[in-house]
Amino acid sequence: MQVQALKLQDVQFGNQWFDEVLDHWGYDQMKADPAWRKGWVSFDSALYRPEDDRVYLGITSFDADIFKAYDRATGRFVDLGYARVADPFDAKFHRSLVRGRDGRLYAAIALLHDVDRYLEAPGGAIVQYDPESGGISKLCVPMPHTYIQSIALDLEREVLYCLGFPPEKLAAFHLRTGEVRELGIIGTYGEFAQGENIVLDDNGGLWCNWSLTRAWQSAPGVDALRLCRYDPDQGKIKFFPIGLPRPDGAYGTVKAEAFFNFHDGFLYASGANGSLFRIDPETAKAEHLFTPTPDRPSRLSSMVKAEEGFAYGVTGREGRCELMRVDYRKATFEKLGEIRDQDGTVLWQCHDLVLTNDGVLYICENDNPYRSSYLWEVKP
Repeated sequence: MQVQALKLQDVQFGNQWFDEVLDHWGYDQMKADPAWRKGWVSFDSALYRPEDDRVYLGITSFDADIFKAYDRATGRFVDLGYARVADPFDAKFHRSLVRGRDGRLYAAIALLHDVDRYLEAPGGAIVQYDPESGGISKLCVPMPHTYIQSIALDLEREVLYCLGFPPEKLAAFHLRTGEVRELGIIGTYGEFAQGENIVLDDNGGLWCNWSLTRAWQSAPGVDALRLCRYDPDQGKIKFFPIGLPRPDGAYGTVKAEAFFNFHDGFLYASGANGSLFRIDPETAKAEHLFTPTPDRPSRLSSMVKAEEGFAYGVTGREGRCELMRVDYRKATFEKLGEIRDQDGTVLWQCHDLVLTNDGVLYICENDNPYRSSYLWEVKP
C-alpha cells in the first residue's frame, strides 16, 4: 500500500496550543487568530470527476476559503474562485458536494459560528459550479439563517435534499424551478440527531436519524435515536419507532454516524465506534454486522464502493487509522494496513473518501487539533 499526505496548508500547533486553547477559545477568537483563519483547514467532502481527473474538495476554513480541487495531472491544489461569492460566515462544505444531471457540481454551506450570530449570519446557500467554464454562483438560501450539514441529490426528480443545523430540519430544493419546501424537524436538541450524511434509497426515499425529546424527564433515553425516511411520493416523513441496535444486544439504540447505499437492495449505516449495520429499507429493521476496531476510539464515516460486493473504508481515529476492504454481502472485512506517510505522518481521522477510475483512493482528513488536515492519496 502506497500512502502520501498532500498538504494544502502545513500549519503545526503542537500540544501546548492544544492544552491551553482548545477548550477555552470561542468562534470569534479562532477567527481572529491568523494561524487559524489563514492556515488551518479541514477536508470534509470529496467528489472525483474523471473528465478532468480532478478531486473536488469541500473544505473547512475560518477564512471562508472552502472550495478547491486537487489536479492529479499536475499534483497541485487548484483554487476554484470561491472568493467571488464568499460570505464571511461561509465555513465549509460538510458532506455536501454532488454532481447534477447537467454535469455541474452542487454544494451547500455549513457553519462554525454559534447561535449568538444566528440572525446576523444569512444561512447556508446552495452553490453551483460549472467545471467547464469555471462559473460559480449561489442559487438560494433554502432556510434563512440555518446552515446545511449535508445534501443528497435525487437525479431523476432533480431535487436536492438538505439537512439543516441549527435547528435540525430537512428541506428540499428543486434545481429547475427553484422551489423550496421545508419537510420537517428531525431533532429538538434533546440529543444531536444527525449523522455525517443523508442518503437516498433505490426508490428515492431520503434516510437520516431522528431523536425523541422526552421533555418530561431529564434525558431523552437510551432508545431516543431512531431512523426516519422522507417519502417523495407521499410528501411526508415516516418516523420509525426503531433505530440501530446496540452491538452488545442490550436494550437501546445507537446513532447512525453515516449512511451508505451500495444498490444491493439494502441500506448500510455505521455507528457505535465504527460498527457497520445492514438496514431493510422496507421496515427500517437493522442488524449489526461487525465492529472492526472495538478496542480503541474508531469511526466509519465514509465508504466507497469498489466493485460489486466490496467497498473501501477507514477504521480507527485519533491518529491510528487503517484502510479496510469490506465485503458487505458476507459481512466481513480485511484490514489492509495503517495509513501512514513515508515520513511517519499519520492520518488523524477520515471524514470522506473517493475512488478514481485507476483505483486510487483520496481520503479527506478532518478536525486535526494539532495541525492543518491533509488530503491523503492511497494506492491499495
